[in-house]
Amino acid sequence: MKSDIHPQYNPVVFVDGEHEIITRSTMTSKETREIDGVEHYVVPVEISAYSHPFYTGKQKLMDTEGRVDRFLKRYNMSRDEANMAASDETGDDAESTDEA
Repeated sequence: MKSDIHPQYNPVVFVDGEHEIITRSTMTSKETREIDGVEHYVVPVEISAYSHPFYTGKQKLMDTEGRVDRFLKRYNMSRDEANMAASDETGDDAESTDEA
């Protein structure tokens, strides 16, 4: 391997509120903390796996029904008109059914 081209990995502690993740990273900071006799750089983070809404189960559900209603309101359409327009574009004839 070539020398002097790889970044230097440092012992780092990522702090998210009361949670700490001890690892190695290329990141550094001015603040350090000694853990088990080793100096670690302290890097504060706003969101980690401990506080991210997806991992904590506090994720907000998107209001997809509201988006459809806003679209229909913007174009002055009813749901039936929107369904008819969609079936016309796909070539499906919603009115006639072939029952043999």
